[in-house]
Amino acid sequence: MVKHIVLFKLKDQKDRQTAVGALLSMKGRIEGLLDLEVGADFLGSGRSYDVALTTTHTDRAALDVYQAHPVHLPVKEIMRGIRENSVSLDYEVTV
Repeated sequence: MVKHIVLFKLKDQKDRQTAVGALLSMKGRIEGLLDLEVGADFLGSGRSYDVALTTTHTDRAALDVYQAHPVHLPVKEIMRGIRENSVSLDYEVTV
């Protein structure tokens, strides 16, 4: 399994629900995407990001499919328009 984590810093806090809704809209719609979780920060510290996305994929190939999937592409465009910055991490889950 592969985990894909993205943290988003938004340009404007009024876009928080737009971000959460757009990200959640992908759940259950992409083959190889086993799980999708979205959370909004409640602490609001200076080092906090605003929204987190965590996805779980069957393998690296499934992550590649997700990256170019027609369900994901418009969500990426929405996030590009409302984010100030983002960081990501991809790793293989070891048991």
